Amino acid sequence: MKLAGFSLAYFLVLLDTTVLTIALPDLRASLGGSVAGQQWAVNAYTVAFAASLLTGGAVADRYGAARVFKAGVAAFGVLSLLSAAAPHLGVLVALRALLGVAGALCLGGSLGLIAELYPSPAARARATGVWASVTGTALAAGPLLGGLLVDLYGWRAVFLINPPVALVSLLAVARIRSPRGTRRIDWYAQGLMCAFLGLLAEALTDASLPAAALSLIALASLIAIERRTATPARPKPPAEPHRGAAIPPGLLSATWPELLAGAVANFAFSGALFVLTLLLQDTRHLSPMATGLAFLPLTLPMVVNPVLTGRIVARHGARPPILAGLALLAAGLAGAALVGGLPVWLAVMGLGLSFCFPALMAGMIAGAPPGTAGTAGGVLNASRQVGATLGVAVLGGLTHADPLLTASVLTAVTCAAYGAVGFQRRSVSRLAE
Repeated sequence: MKLAGFSLAYFLVLLDTTVLTIALPDLRASLGGSVAGQQWAVNAYTVAFAASLLTGGAVADRYGAARVFKAGVAAFGVLSLLSAAAPHLGVLVALRALLGVAGALCLGGSLGLIAELYPSPAARARATGVWASVTGTALAAGPLLGGLLVDLYGWRAVFLINPPVALVSLLAVARIRSPRGTRRIDWYAQGLMCAFLGLLAEALTDASLPAAALSLIALASLIAIERRTATPARPKPPAEPHRGAAIPPGLLSATWPELLAGAVANFAFSGALFVLTLLLQDTRHLSPMATGLAFLPLTLPMVVNPVLTGRIVARHGARPPILAGLALLAAGLAGAALVGGLPVWLAVMGLGLSFCFPALMAGMIAGAPPGTAGTAGGVLNASRQVGATLGVAVLGGLTHADPLLTASVLTAVTCAAYGAVGFQRRSVSRLAE
């Protein structure tokens, strides 16, 4: 029941990454706006989500996973109601950004709860598989449910399904309590991390040179602060709690292949979903409901396969399903471009993603230092959301290009991530008991 409770919350978080995509043509007819405006209607959520993930994980580690999780779920429900009543596109974009922050709190809290409630690595891997299976339903339900609601009631209805689900999630976890952590949050570093990720996403979306320059300045400042935190000039008094770095030392160097793989997988998924939605509705004139049905071969494997992936991770570690998933993703992209038969190759891509996502999350949680599961999950999901934002921005700019070029770009970056993970020479500990 508890696992279902925080899985439902992450269901909402993932649902909002895809459900609005199908509603874009109806949203444009209702509120107006260009293709760039539609990109921001989608990306305002993912940008804020990506920028807040590390902070959400750190806050959960510091103030208690259960407390932060409940606050995030409650805020998500309220903000969804406000989004449904948005009078124009600017207000909707702002509310979507706040939803992204609330989603980061939900995710950071849920990852911390998994680490607390399932201390055994093997049990944690299986729980992560169930969690990913339930939340993977959101990726499948997003296009289909979004299409159905838009056909019946318009784009505003896609936000009205969130409050009831949020209420059920809160009731399921009402009795869970989590202890506070002792690791202080470096708010300066967290603020710089948010600024870096947010400005980077804006630079990618709008091809903005000022935003790119500011993001590099934020990154340089963050690196300077992190180095000072890792090697303090003078020891702190024993009574003063240690101020933790924004990212635990050694985490990035140990997990960069998984972070790259997560970014590439989301680049492919979110970018392809955005481009294909516009293609199917604007060019082939499919209804939103028909468009949602067309995406089922891509999304259904992410509902049924993650439980199997969790068992594989528990027995053999995270690397085998990550490698298999990226290989299938690359094969599906190449097949769709070169062979034809889109439904078949969408199914191959979906199978690859269903191997990749749960294994990435299980590996990151297992490798996190004690008390930092929320932060480690935030690092992974920040990289994934940056990849998603880049996918929508880059492929949105290629909507008038040769589809073969688009698929070739996706295949190239997928194979690069495959090589990075496959040939990285480091030991991967098995998660079996």
